[in-house]
Amino acid sequence: MPPSEAKRRAGRPTAVRIGVIAGLVASTSSITTLSTMPTVNAASLPAPAHTPKWTRCDAQETPGAECASLPLPIDWGHPNGPKFELSVARRKATDPGDRVGSLVFGPGGPGDSGVDRVVEGISRFSPEVRRRFDIISFDPRGVGRSNPITCSDDLTARRPSPKVETEAAFRATLAYNTKLRADCRERTGPLFDHLDTLSTVHDLEAVRVALGEPKLTFHGSSYGTMLGAQYAETYPHRIRAMVLESVLDHSVPTARVLLRDQGLAAQDSFNEFVKWCTANTGCALHGRDVRAVWKDLLDRAERGELENPSKPGARLSSIDLVNTIAFRAFYKADFAGLAQTILALEKSRPLPAGSAVLSPLPPSAPIFCSDFRLPVRDHREYASLVRTLNRTAPDMPYLLPLRMVASCMGAPTNNPQHRLKVNGAPTILLSNALHDPATGYSWARSVTRQLGRSGVLLTYDGHGHGSVTNGPCMENTVNAYLTDLKAPAQGATCPAPTRGTTHRLGPLEGLWQSSPSSRSPGS
Repeated sequence: MPPSEAKRRAGRPTAVRIGVIAGLVASTSSITTLSTMPTVNAASLPAPAHTPKWTRCDAQETPGAECASLPLPIDWGHPNGPKFELSVARRKATDPGDRVGSLVFGPGGPGDSGVDRVVEGISRFSPEVRRRFDIISFDPRGVGRSNPITCSDDLTARRPSPKVETEAAFRATLAYNTKLRADCRERTGPLFDHLDTLSTVHDLEAVRVALGEPKLTFHGSSYGTMLGAQYAETYPHRIRAMVLESVLDHSVPTARVLLRDQGLAAQDSFNEFVKWCTANTGCALHGRDVRAVWKDLLDRAERGELENPSKPGARLSSIDLVNTIAFRAFYKADFAGLAQTILALEKSRPLPAGSAVLSPLPPSAPIFCSDFRLPVRDHREYASLVRTLNRTAPDMPYLLPLRMVASCMGAPTNNPQHRLKVNGAPTILLSNALHDPATGYSWARSVTRQLGRSGVLLTYDGHGHGSVTNGPCMENTVNAYLTDLKAPAQGATCPAPTRGTTHRLGPLEGLWQSSPSSRSPGS
């Protein structure tokens, strides 16, 4: 065990073994084309050896959370082989007398910690849902306390720029990716080769069995929606209710389509920001050419003259300006805050020209690579992808998805893209904002179509990444579905609350976000 791993385990929250659950034999052969994927033929899991025993989580910020761990196969194709510990947490229903059951939350990212969400509080769920359900979540395999992906900090910091402009730079990126994967595999252990979402689907089924729930009630956020959708493919008859919020479409066939879709979603949010600023006198940039101000900041950042507001004295790259300043503000639909930040950056003292250091990619990037096959032939094709993205999102150049595509070049993919084939599942409720910067509305419509008779889309006519508690219409509609299985009509829409009204978007969970607990322990 590497010293960093030993140190991490020594400081991990207390965990109690739920009991050995084995026996799931699944067919997980790779699908290399984008044709419809057949439902996985999976055997039933046996009942757990004993009732789960929960213990108080260590170092919790909010009382009431309980933690446990579940020993599961690293490779579900060999259920009696080596195990890893899946970390699980729960908060009990606040009204035990009116309890419906357990609701399992599938965190986003990839790389978000579901355990942290439960331990720190579960404000993303309405009071009615918290009253009627035990809220359960987990750290997916490779994340947080569940055998996290561990890589050298020094090597991770040396990742090449995503501006791959020559064949030599392209080959250097491939060589770096190979070296980093070998380092991460050595430090992480055998689980590194089994990080894909289909493996996590079987982990989720093991959680259901361990909880003693006859059927699963599930809420997946962003990347967690892919987990829910593939669970519906694999175990359609074991679903009670399923909410897929901020929907990821796993059927996008190529890197070009992925980048185009992500670019359209991000640019749409920037356009909405400009529209709001033009119409709203409360905008710090009202009455000005917002795009021109933003373009000037991008140029200053490109020259290395812009100071990072969170790291005094350090330069803010143009890539980080787009992804850590604008994109994160769009996640929270914080237009007013973004305008104030832009104004402050505009007024900031210029630094001497120089090179800015990019912020690191989330250590959970290998999870994404195991789920998306996005081959790039050479630097010419890569340059073409960059042009496609930057034409699609001219105000948001070099979005983080491009860095993810570059990081996955040469990586194996266990769970490649495919169109969903769901047979026999009950109604599944999808929820998406009309203006979501990360999981665009077109993705929610696509997945709804793929789900066929099972899919019902609830549209939030607003902004941001996350929607289910944004106003009484959304909250009440989702509550009725989860508690009483009353789904809205297909095409139902809820208005956005009046700006200035308090509503809960929840933490930054979702595509490309990583929680602090998923960071590499070190080199």
